[in-house]
Amino acid sequence: MVLEQFSLQGKVAMVTGCNTGLGQAMALALAQAGADVIGVNRSAPEATQQQVQAAGRGFLDLRADLGDTGCISALMRDAVAWRGRLDILVNNAGIIRRADAIEFSERDWDDVIDVNLKSVFFLAQAAARQFIAQGGGGKIINVASMLSYQGGVRVPSYTAAKSGVLGLTKLMANEWAAKRINVNAIAPGYMETNNTAALRADEQRNTAILDRIPAGRWGVPDDLAGPVVFLASAASDYVHGSSLVVDGGWLAR
Repeated sequence: MVLEQFSLQGKVAMVTGCNTGLGQAMALALAQAGADVIGVNRSAPEATQQQVQAAGRGFLDLRADLGDTGCISALMRDAVAWRGRLDILVNNAGIIRRADAIEFSERDWDDVIDVNLKSVFFLAQAAARQFIAQGGGGKIINVASMLSYQGGVRVPSYTAAKSGVLGLTKLMANEWAAKRINVNAIAPGYMETNNTAALRADEQRNTAILDRIPAGRWGVPDDLAGPVVFLASAASDYVHGSSLVVDGGWLAR
């Protein structure tokens, strides 16, 4: 009975930014739990598609630049046409720009906010409308960050966006929980991804980061597998507006 609560058999999940890293790991975890996966990416998610299909699930490859919300209506139309429904949305796509706040450009601000915050809201809105239209509720999982809680350094637009993601997660949960739509977030800590390659290559920064993490290591994409399946499944039906921090204990220090 407990295992059945975590099953996603017959479900359809959309995962944005799943061609590599955290998104790829979450897409595969959802597939292994039984869901068919719709990947939304700017570039070909060949490895992700192969892994999902090897797990015995279907994969639909949709391409979009989420910096422009004009693509969302077509994305949702094509997604629903594939299997006739949508049950899960994982808002994972994101970009980062690094520069001192005193020098940060408006372009770098807008680029990050458009992808990391604006698209999160409007994709969630489109998914919620679909969930309501088809009945039975649904699951929305937003990818937040440690910088939803902390200020960070040299990433002002990223910090603003991820702080906003946490606020929007609570707002959407307040409005949609009664419609059987669960909206929650996962807040990863320092993870081994493309976004952190420069930090890991900097010996001094790498050492300082590891010294603060109680678990004594960087996170890896597979660390998000269990959390995303939990939040996508019936096991989390009474969880609304929460953020599940996956950081090796960083915030506990």
